[in-house]
Amino acid sequence: MEEENQDLNSSEEGKLDFFPRQSPAAMGADEQSSPARRRYRDEEGEEVAEGGAAEKRLRAEWFEGASLLGLASYEEEEEVEDAVRGPANGRREEQEQEDEDEDDDDEGVRTAPERRPRQVELRRDCPYLDTVNRQVLDFDFEKFCSTSLSNLNAYACLVCGKYYQGRGLKSHAYTHSLEAGHHVFINLQTEKAYCLPDGYEINDPSLEDIRHVLNPRFTREQVLNLDKNKQWSRALDGSNYLPGMVGLNNIKETDFVNVTIQSLMRVTPLRNFFLIPENYEHSRSPLVHRFGELTRKIWHARNFKGQVSPHEFLQAVMKASDKRFQIGVQSDPVEFMTWLLNTLHAKLKSSKEENRSIIHDCFQGELEVVKEIHRKHIMEKKEDADEHNCEAGSEVGKTNDGIVTETYRVPFLMLGLDLPPPPLFKDAMEKNIIPQVPLFNILKKFDGETVTEVVRPSIAQMLRYRVTRLPKYLILHMRRFTKNNFFIEKNPTLVNFPVKNLELKDYIPLPKPKENEKLHSKYDLIANIVHDGKPGEGCYRVFVQRKSEEAWYEMQDLHVTETLPQMVALSEAYMQIYEQHE
Repeated sequence: MEEENQDLNSSEEGKLDFFPRQSPAAMGADEQSSPARRRYRDEEGEEVAEGGAAEKRLRAEWFEGASLLGLASYEEEEEVEDAVRGPANGRREEQEQEDEDEDDDDEGVRTAPERRPRQVELRRDCPYLDTVNRQVLDFDFEKFCSTSLSNLNAYACLVCGKYYQGRGLKSHAYTHSLEAGHHVFINLQTEKAYCLPDGYEINDPSLEDIRHVLNPRFTREQVLNLDKNKQWSRALDGSNYLPGMVGLNNIKETDFVNVTIQSLMRVTPLRNFFLIPENYEHSRSPLVHRFGELTRKIWHARNFKGQVSPHEFLQAVMKASDKRFQIGVQSDPVEFMTWLLNTLHAKLKSSKEENRSIIHDCFQGELEVVKEIHRKHIMEKKEDADEHNCEAGSEVGKTNDGIVTETYRVPFLMLGLDLPPPPLFKDAMEKNIIPQVPLFNILKKFDGETVTEVVRPSIAQMLRYRVTRLPKYLILHMRRFTKNNFFIEKNPTLVNFPVKNLELKDYIPLPKPKENEKLHSKYDLIANIVHDGKPGEGCYRVFVQRKSEEAWYEMQDLHVTETLPQMVALSEAYMQIYEQHE
């Protein structure tokens, strides 16, 4: 026993070598130089003659603790030694540990272990479903995280309506669930609902209405019966709305976009095509998919509110047009309609060889153009004339007056009609007379006989137009605005047009139909875009027809009111869409 105690004492002395030792002279100097320390010892009642006695007592206390708690393991000894080592040794070991971690990381990169899919618990009894607030949910805006501004793996908080990224331990959605106490989230891509921070998936049928608002879906049977539906829908705030007749939010001077969209929503084949995403899933254009989403939201019967914000569609328009059309800058709906139809056609056609799409099937017609140019201009512009003569389907002829005629056919999506100039002087009542002109008079431009003079630099061309093929949906554009070097002028002439049964064969020559085919030349008005106010400053509104009731509605941004067909004909028409009779 004595030998074991000696061995233990020797080993423990080795362990306790870290206690600082001082010589008696140093201790005496310390006591002489610090009377406060001596007073403190007297107050405590400690009588210590030299530093060696204090060290022995500390060792004895350590032995008593060792006998009561048992000997420490090697790991504990290493921890004690690490705690007592100097900061230099600590920094050295930290550097070694970092080197080892880097080596481990390198080995991990080399091996590249596969990530196992995280198992998610599926539950139906989530206690936080009553915190979902449908009043604040709005899925019309871009799906970006409100903190990181990233659109990857975005989730919507169903309590406050904000978007956050991810649902991991360090994600913004996880942090939001802890800070705000909001626990129900839905993935904006997969439409799966989760409870955070617990992390389990919620499978409850009460969330189906939210999924339908996030991504409206239509069956083919529902699409075919849309024009027969006369039932109103009710929003969460108690207001009633008609699917397809909802107002569009004016972000900032975007009424030219709103009237164009509302007009195109009346074109039945185009609407039915975009209501089913499988029809254009081959397209990679964001503009096509955003237009399809907007179409489905407008015609959805289970919306939470009676209006739609075309924010995502406008962002896609700004990017696709290189900011030619943007939020906050007023533009012409005719220019926007032309750009939109041509862009959608280019993005929807399946191949370069097959130049067909739903756009051309609805709106494309064909014109025969006869161009008359003086021979002297031909000699001056010989190269240009050679290029013109090489056009497909063109025919060149000469007359006795030295005029060269050239005939060719071109496709069109829209026909532009010229208005007669307004009067320059006021009448006896000191008021400007607003002239009126029938639509049939300005349609004579396309009878094949009326000559239209086109003045270009160094060349004056005389053109004659004749319609050779009518489209299913005819777009007419009244050229009310004329630009010069100083200002833009608006022509206030009213155009008298029929709302139903516009018969074109009585006013313009049409080609004879093929055998066993009937000539379809009768049209009904379905949309009429109107401009109010001064040029460059006014606003746009549109009159549209609801087929299920054959009623007319006036739509200006968020305002949708029913109106009489007679009021449609009294407006300053700017652009019209006619539907061909079957």
